[in-house]
Amino acid sequence: MYNQLRNLELSQQVEMLTRHLVSINSINGTLGEVEIVQEIYRILRSFPYFEEHPEHLWLQTIEGDPIGRQNVFALVKGEKLSKQTVLYHSHIDTVAVEDFGPLKKDAFSTDAMEDFFRGYENDPVIQQEALSGDWMFGRGSVDMKSGAAVHITNILYFTEHPEELTGNVLLLCNGDEESEHRGIIGALSELNRLQAEQGLDFVTAINTDFITPLYDGDSNRYIYTGAAGKILPCFHIYGKEVHVGDTLSGIDPNFIAAKLTERIHNRYALAEKIPGELVLPPTCLQQRDTKKLYTVQTAISSHLYFNYFVYEDTPEQILGKLLHEAREACKETERYLQQQFEEYIEFTGLPSRDLSWEIDVTTYDEYLQYLIQRGVNVKPIIDEALAKKSGDLRDVSFSIVSALQEADPEKKARVILFFAPPFLPHNYLKTDVSRDKKIHSSIAEVLEEMGELTDECFELKKFFPYLADGSFLSIHEAEEELAPLVHNLPEWDNIYTIPFHTIQKLNIPSVNIGVYGKDGHKWTERVYKPYSFGVLPLLIRKTTMRMLEKASEDQSLELV
Repeated sequence: MYNQLRNLELSQQVEMLTRHLVSINSINGTLGEVEIVQEIYRILRSFPYFEEHPEHLWLQTIEGDPIGRQNVFALVKGEKLSKQTVLYHSHIDTVAVEDFGPLKKDAFSTDAMEDFFRGYENDPVIQQEALSGDWMFGRGSVDMKSGAAVHITNILYFTEHPEELTGNVLLLCNGDEESEHRGIIGALSELNRLQAEQGLDFVTAINTDFITPLYDGDSNRYIYTGAAGKILPCFHIYGKEVHVGDTLSGIDPNFIAAKLTERIHNRYALAEKIPGELVLPPTCLQQRDTKKLYTVQTAISSHLYFNYFVYEDTPEQILGKLLHEAREACKETERYLQQQFEEYIEFTGLPSRDLSWEIDVTTYDEYLQYLIQRGVNVKPIIDEALAKKSGDLRDVSFSIVSALQEADPEKKARVILFFAPPFLPHNYLKTDVSRDKKIHSSIAEVLEEMGELTDECFELKKFFPYLADGSFLSIHEAEEELAPLVHNLPEWDNIYTIPFHTIQKLNIPSVNIGVYGKDGHKWTERVYKPYSFGVLPLLIRKTTMRMLEKASEDQSLELV
C-alpha cells in the first residue's frame, strides 16, 4: 500500500485510504471487525518506518471478546527523545446496512453509491452533492472510515518527518464503538502498560468522529473538547394483573410505562442546561410488556429503558431526577385509576369495593435490601437468572430484576429503577485545571491560524453531541460518586464492569477534531471531501505539533 500512497497528494492519500476501508464490510458484531484491523495493520506494516521499527507496530487481542476482536497500535517517535505523546484514536466498525434496502449489495462501494445518487431525483440536494464530486457516499464513509484514513495518513507523514515532532504519536484503531465499546475498553490495559513500561505521558487524545451541520445552512466546523457520557436507566414495572372484564380494579404496568415515557422521553426539562452547548434529553429506547402470547389477562409486568446523555451531572443526581419522575408518574396513575373506578361505580350503581392503586417506587439497591430483610436469599435467585439468560446485557439485567421480583413475598405493585450496560463516563476539559486550560488555549490558537489560512469558520464546543470512545479515556467522578451507579447496576463486576482505576491512572483528555459530513447511520451517509481530506489532516497535524511543543516547554520548566 505504501507504494500506492507515496506519490499522491495529501487529499488523494486520504481519499484512497477511505475508499479502501469503506470497501471492507466491518459491520459491528461481525468478523469484518477483525478483518479490517488486520488490513490496517498490513497497510501500516508497508510503511518503511515500521519495516525499520517493527516493534512500534502491533496487534492487541481483546481478552474475552466474543468474536476475537483486536486493536491495532502504531507508535511514531520524534527525533527528540520525549515521553510526551499524543494519542490518535478512531473506531473502524459500522452499523448494519439494512437501511440500504435493495442497494445493500452496493453499500460498501463508494463508486456505486455515488453513481446512484447522481441520478437520485427524490432529493435534489443530495443529487447535486453527488454531481459536484465533492462528496463520498457509502456505509462508513463519514462514520468513520474517513476518520481512520486521516489518522493513518498523518502517521505516514510523521514517519517521514519525525523531526517535526517534539514527542510521540500513538495510533489506536479499534472496533465495537457502535455497541458495547469493547475495543476502547480493551485498549485501556495496553495504554496503561505503555504508560507504566515506557513512561509515555499522554498529553491528549484526538478522535476523528464525524461532525455535521447543527441546523439548515450551518457552515461551521465544530471542534469538541470533550465527550458526553451515557447512562441507561431502566424500569421494571410490576402491576396487578386482572381479566379484561375487571380491568378497573387492576393496575396495568403498560399504563405506568406510558406515563413514565410521557414524563421522560424527549423531555427537555430533564436535559442539563449548559450555555452554548448542544445538550440532548433522554430518549426511550425500549418499552414492552413481558407477555409472550395473546391472552385476555392484562400484563403482569413491563420493561422500559432510556438513553440518557450525561454532561456534567453525577449518577446520584440523575438517579434523584428519575426517582422523582417515577414517583410523580405513579401518583398520576393512582389518581387516574381511582377516578375511573369511582366514575364506573357512580354510573353502574354497584357497591364500592376496598381497592388500592398504590404503587411503590424503589431503586434496585433498596429493593435488594428490602428482600434480604424479609429473609429472601437473593444470591441463588440471581445466579439462576444468570444461568438461564445470556446474550443482550439489557435482557440479562431485566431477567435478574424480574427473578427477584417473583421472589417478593408481598407482590405489591412496584416500579424498580436500575441501570443497565453500557455506561460511558463523561470526559471534558475543566476550566479550573491548568493542564486542561492549556489544551483549550492551544486548540483555540490553531483554529484561529487555520481559519485565516483556509477561510473555514471554526467553532469550539465543550461536548461532542454524540457518543464516542473518548469517554473511556478519563473519568471525573471519585469512587464514592460512582456508588449509585455501581450499586444499582445488577451484578456489576459480573456481567459488566468498567476499569475505573485504570481510566483514572490514564486520565487522558480526548478532543474530537472530526471529518465533516452528513447523515451518519443513514443510507444517505456521506463525507465532504474538500474539508475532510484536505483541511482536516493539516489541522490535526498542526494541533499535534502544538500540543507536543507546549507539553515539552512545560516539562522543561519543571526541570529548571
